[in-house]
Amino acid sequence: MRELTVDSSCSSLPNMSRNSTLVPGVSRYSRSAIYAKKALYKRNKYTTAAPAKEAAADKTVEVKGAKNGGKRTVPANKASKFYPAEDISQPKKSRKVAKAAGLRSSIAPGSVVILLAGRHRGKRVVVLKQLDSGLLLVTGPFRVNGVPLRRVDQAYVIATSTKIEIGAVDAKFNDAYFKKSAAAKSQDFLASQQEGAKAVPASKAADQKAVDKAILDAVVKTPFLRQYLSAKFSLSKGQFPHNMKF
Repeated sequence: MRELTVDSSCSSLPNMSRNSTLVPGVSRYSRSAIYAKKALYKRNKYTTAAPAKEAAADKTVEVKGAKNGGKRTVPANKASKFYPAEDISQPKKSRKVAKAAGLRSSIAPGSVVILLAGRHRGKRVVVLKQLDSGLLLVTGPFRVNGVPLRRVDQAYVIATSTKIEIGAVDAKFNDAYFKKSAAAKSQDFLASQQEGAKAVPASKAADQKAVDKAILDAVVKTPFLRQYLSAKFSLSKGQFPHNMKF
């Protein structure tokens, strides 16, 4: 009877590892690719606070020999003799501090600027002041072009040479005046889904009227200034804003 022989190379099982080795020390997939393949981002990460340990004090030992000082201090926490085998990513420490942008020389309280972004882009508004965050507090006025009190970034406005004499702005108009709590945001979202439009609080409507009244008193003194504020800015063919004087 003839015996059957099986090649040992054919009987070996295939490599079931998710990451195979191309050459010694070089794997086919990177650590981030294996992280995605194993779906490790779906696993819950549990962190357990380590028990507090008392800081060990440095130990002083005696050293023999007349020229060795007699005593030597041995640190309790010695530096490691070896570096980690794998590179461990460390978060980058930034020394940068966020600062509010300075006000452009072409913008001052009472200046008329043109909005370049947002739902009111193309409209001319009046700058009231610069807030602590660096944003500009502007208004239409609302009765003229429909722009209410709002904050805009000065990078998205074009400053014009038109200026209105306005008085002092109330100190209550700051960044906290426009901030909403998490509960108010959720209520506004639900109300907008049900009713389609949210009502303006009576206190803010009164503030808008008070601010508009002071500005409109200055606008009526200059001819055609009200029409200038109500007209939207636009460019025709062949007009370039960097060649224009506002």
